[in-house]
Amino acid sequence: MKSILIVGLGRFGSYMAKKFSELGNEVMALDTDEERVNELLPYVTSAQIGDATKPSVLEDLGVDGYDLCVVSVGENFQSSLEATSLLKEAGAKRVLSRASTEIQAKFLLRNGADEVVFAEKQMAEKLAVRYSADNIFDYIQLTPEYAIYEIPTPHGWEGKSIREKNVRAKYSLNILAVKHGEKIDPLPAADYVFDPAARLIVMCRKADIERITR
Repeated sequence: MKSILIVGLGRFGSYMAKKFSELGNEVMALDTDEERVNELLPYVTSAQIGDATKPSVLEDLGVDGYDLCVVSVGENFQSSLEATSLLKEAGAKRVLSRASTEIQAKFLLRNGADEVVFAEKQMAEKLAVRYSADNIFDYIQLTPEYAIYEIPTPHGWEGKSIREKNVRAKYSLNILAVKHGEKIDPLPAADYVFDPAARLIVMCRKADIERITR
């Protein structure tokens, strides 16, 4: 369990706060809008009305005690930049800030952000990859070249083992897990026999995934 501070309760901040809470973390939510704070209060450990661009507010929160501080002030970049800088100055261990453009990201990183997230851009890329191919159920980018994909068992693999198909050498992919419905069996052995009803979670280069999903 970690302690998380969410600054800014727009759509992104609210989703993050709820998900962190759902995963069993202690979440403090902060926003200047009383209505947003009240709406989120049932879902988090605590929520408070306050302005993160004021050092006194951050001092009262004791930001150095949180494992992660998330700055999700999307409407006003100046406020996001100030909050990021002040959090770091106040002793925040790790600051994750939301950006809309590359320029914003550069300023945030220079002013205290340990990491920057492009929520809309990253989701758009993920959906574009997923829906541009008929046989990709999910996608997580790792590097510009490599990604993790959830795919159906390729045609012609049914009844064959991982060893028989020699998937790593022939297709340049690693099978990380086998998924049956909601059940996931990680790191299947070389003698695992492919089930046509199962999905595979694989890691490979983007160029290689096309060979087995088209």
